[in-house]
Amino acid sequence: MHAPIGVFDSGIGGLSILQALRAELPSEDFVYVADSGHAPYGERDPTHVIERARAITYYLREQHHIKALVIACNTATAAAIHLLRQEQPDLPIIGVEPALKPAAQLSKTRRIGVMATQGTLSSAKFQALLESLKDQADFICQPCSGLASAIEAGDADKIQSLSRHYTAALGPNDHVDTLVLGCTHYPFAREVLQDLVGPSVTLLDSGAPVARQTHRVLKAKAVLAPAREPSTLLCSTGEIEPLQVAAHRWLKLDTAVKQLFI
Repeated sequence: MHAPIGVFDSGIGGLSILQALRAELPSEDFVYVADSGHAPYGERDPTHVIERARAITYYLREQHHIKALVIACNTATAAAIHLLRQEQPDLPIIGVEPALKPAAQLSKTRRIGVMATQGTLSSAKFQALLESLKDQADFICQPCSGLASAIEAGDADKIQSLSRHYTAALGPNDHVDTLVLGCTHYPFAREVLQDLVGPSVTLLDSGAPVARQTHRVLKAKAVLAPAREPSTLLCSTGEIEPLQVAAHRWLKLDTAVKQLFI
């Protein structure tokens, strides 16, 4: 089936998910929407995030006839995925969540750091996940206000200073042995974060698990694309240059970015 897969995030962070999707599903077409004109989701009211998720889903269905949707944002997944699945029962929708379960299986000290936006950490979906794992490990949850925005803007100095502040707040590195990157933007600061926490701390993000789940869903529905040369369309509701630069830097994509007014 040649219909594309829709992917959206509040900005460039979802490119970390798109990167994993393109590696896992090399024959699929993708349409990526960076809702940069309404970013960051993690510091927005949930009602606003739900409205944006609905608007983008409608656009992707009406204009691109997508065969599946990947919500490449922890905050949007937590706020809107249950509603979108109710409203779009015929559309496979895959979301992301912080990698707490893999972290609990991996950790030796049973002390796990979680860096995420306040929107993600405050959500009922995240709190339910945390509650389900409370007997398996101690999770130190650190809201990281401003970090996603700094990554979005490519502000290296601010990324460094905020990362230093938030990793220090997690406590001594000899206690925390696993760090969950609970925002899709944060893998783009992986090198900075790894340097700050040291080589003994394992960093986990959601890219590969989401890509594998998407593959499973498409295979189960028999809509995987045959071997072919795929395409990736990049769209932004904000300034197009940050997405263009980030896509070139991280995904080696030189595709022109389409401006959206939705």
